[in-house]
Amino acid sequence: MDQPLSLEEFYERKFNHIPDRLRNGVGHFNVFNYDDFLGPEPKPVPYSRREYYKISFIIGKNRYHYADKVIEVDGATLIFANPMVPYNWERLSEEQSGHFCVFTEEFFSNFGSLKDYPMFQPGNIPIYSLPKDQVQPVFELYQQMIQELNSDYSYKYDLLKTLVIQLIHKAIKLQPAEASMYGNSSANERISALFTELLERQFPIESPIQKMKLRAPAEFANNLAVHTNHLNRALKTAMGKTTSQLISDRIQQEARILLKHTDWQVNQIGYCLGFEEPSHFISFFKKRAEVTPRSFRHT
Repeated sequence: MDQPLSLEEFYERKFNHIPDRLRNGVGHFNVFNYDDFLGPEPKPVPYSRREYYKISFIIGKNRYHYADKVIEVDGATLIFANPMVPYNWERLSEEQSGHFCVFTEEFFSNFGSLKDYPMFQPGNIPIYSLPKDQVQPVFELYQQMIQELNSDYSYKYDLLKTLVIQLIHKAIKLQPAEASMYGNSSANERISALFTELLERQFPIESPIQKMKLRAPAEFANNLAVHTNHLNRALKTAMGKTTSQLISDRIQQEARILLKHTDWQVNQIGYCLGFEEPSHFISFFKKRAEVTPRSFRHT
């Protein structure tokens, strides 16, 4: 898997120039028109993480690879990418248009936490098909971003943050059931959120010598300073699965990603995911996917 793409590398590749605000380590924001990036035969976007957030508004037929999922859409779509999850997209039609904005987490400092929103939380699918009546309003939001970014208004970056928040809420309203997953602040949900964050810190696996450190429910419970049974009850109540099931689901997801998007040997992938013996990893994967890792890789 390619190394995470930094904003500096993004600007160097596209413009041979790094903005001064980015060099100075200040929270960064920019917005672009996809027409400036889409040629007649565009190169495929590499499957990798980016070290920045990106919200894309694309009109066209495309296939998105997000974590271990593949989603095909035809029409106007909002895509929310975050630094934790690798992704890429394939262009399936020549007619494409839209905009995208990029920004760092520092850009939103003292303005709320991006990670509280469902499209930036682990396990959720951050791809939203827009109904026809929402296409023009989203287009106008991006036009307003471009206008404000080029203005001399002293508080334009505060205004740009509110425009990004509007995009986020437009998407959330399209799927309110998913958005309400962490909607209240009950003790069970707080524990679930902390557990999920602790689990996700171990991913993605980016080197065959990288290895998961936490795998057992007791290890997570110790890190969260709760009893194993308490953690299990909280997760079962808030997320509908036991601690072991959630850990196994995430290991399986990462296994699928590594099998499809790296050329690492099966035993190397098993080692990274905490399996001391290759046979244990093969048995684990086959039980859940109903095919061996090698067969899955070649399908």
